[in-house]
Amino acid sequence: MNCIACIEYVIIGLMIISAILAVEWRDLLAAAVGMAAVSLFASILFFFLQAPDVAMTEAAIGAALSGAVFIFAIKRTYRYETEEEEKPGWWVRW
Repeated sequence: MNCIACIEYVIIGLMIISAILAVEWRDLLAAAVGMAAVSLFASILFFFLQAPDVAMTEAAIGAALSGAVFIFAIKRTYRYETEEEEKPGWWVRW
């Protein structure tokens, strides 16, 4: 096994850890950053697999643009999820 294969396994492990953390974190901003990290690690993995065009596209769209859209959406809503049940909306009270 050569050094490149070891690095690829480490990147795959980091992707799995980032994905698990993105799902488990209660802070939505941290979860969005975890999702962007998964995409960034995928981009690095594509580069090691000699697909630089796919790596650049994944970095630009997956990590940067999707992460920015999620962060802007989180800034316009509540940042933390709550354990409480949601109260019924105004349409239920009619």
